[in-house]
Parts: sequence; C-alpha cells; structure tokens
Amino acid sequence: MLRSDARLLNLAIALSALAGFVDALGFLTAGGFFVSFMSGNSTRLAVGISEGSSAALTAAGLIAGFVTGVVLGGLVGHRAGPHRRPAVLGLVTALLLMAALAAPISPTFALAAMVMAMGAENAALADNGEVKVGLTYMTGALVRLGQALANRLTGKDASHWRVDLGLWSGLMTGAITGAFAYARLGSSALWIAAGLAMVLTVLAARFVPAPR
Repeated sequence: MLRSDARLLNLAIALSALAGFVDALGFLTAGGFFVSFMSGNSTRLAVGISEGSSAALTAAGLIAGFVTGVVLGGLVGHRAGPHRRPAVLGLVTALLLMAALAAPISPTFALAAMVMAMGAENAALADNGEVKVGLTYMTGALVRLGQALANRLTGKDASHWRVDLGLWSGLMTGAITGAFAYARLGSSALWIAAGLAMVLTVLAARFVPAPR
C-alpha cells in the first residue's frame, strides 16, 4: 500500500514523526512511561506487578487508554467510510487539543488524552478495518527492515526497505524534536503536536487519495 503511493507514504512518515514527538513528551511527563509504545508499558506493568509497585497501575492505565483510542479510531473510521483518514486524524487532533488544554491543570488527564490519540492514530491508515501499518510503534518496521537486508544479501527482492526505514526515521526525528521542545516549553509543547495533527488532517483530506 505505501510502496505504491508516494503521498500516502509521506503521510505515514509524518504521522510516525507526530507519534515520536508525542511519545517523547509523554515519556518525559510521565517519568519513563510511554503513550505510543505499549510493549514498553507492558514490561513496566509486569515488573510493577512483580515488585508490588504503583508503576503497575500507571502502566495498566496507559495500556487501557491506548486500546480505547484504537477502538475510538476504528469506530470513527468505520462511520466516516471513504473519509476515514481525515476523520480519524480529526479525532487525533481533538484529543491532542484536549491534552494541551488540560496539561497545566491535570497532567493525568492530559496523559490519558495523549495515549488515546496515539491509539486512534493507528486507525488512520487501516485497510478494510485492519491496521496493517504501525504508525506509533516501530518493532515491526525494524523487523521488516532486517528481513529486507537479509533478502538483499541473499539476492532476493528487498525493495521495501525504504518504507520501513522512512517510518523509523520519522519516529526518531519526531522524538528528538519532541524532547527538545519539552526541554524548552514543557507541556506547552503539546500545542505544537496538536497543530501538526491539524495540518496533517487537512493534508489527508485534500491531497491523499481516499481509501477504497
């Protein structure tokens, strides 16, 4: 899907950058927990349970919020039909705006809105209701990149490596930028994330072909 449409690939990379930006903000706000990377939170949950610490509750809450966001994104996308991408990204924008508004008053509510936004974002590029491209987590992309390198070394087709490298690079760029922004602006950096999500919503509506 991404290999055949440059505009869709560019949108996916930009969304990965948004996820990296927001995840860096969440990580620094929550003291080592994630709002887009649930494998890390699952490990924190397991360790917290074994130690009997409150970290388990935090991790469990973030995981539940992420799944809730995925459900909301899927429902909005289903209702929107051919307008799924801008509709889902509109939901992401709304949640990030809520997070930015809530951050000075209730960091906990802001984290909840951030993690739901990241869950919902994955539904933006869903194909027939199935999420085939992870935008907020890169383990799969790195596995596919490694497989492509192995294929290249053995003389097989490895043409998709640029897609996976692009997604990972987007997330890394966003995370680095998010960390710098947080160091200078604190939670106010969420307004940047919300603004970027708004821009991507408009671009998705105007320039990215509608899903079939």
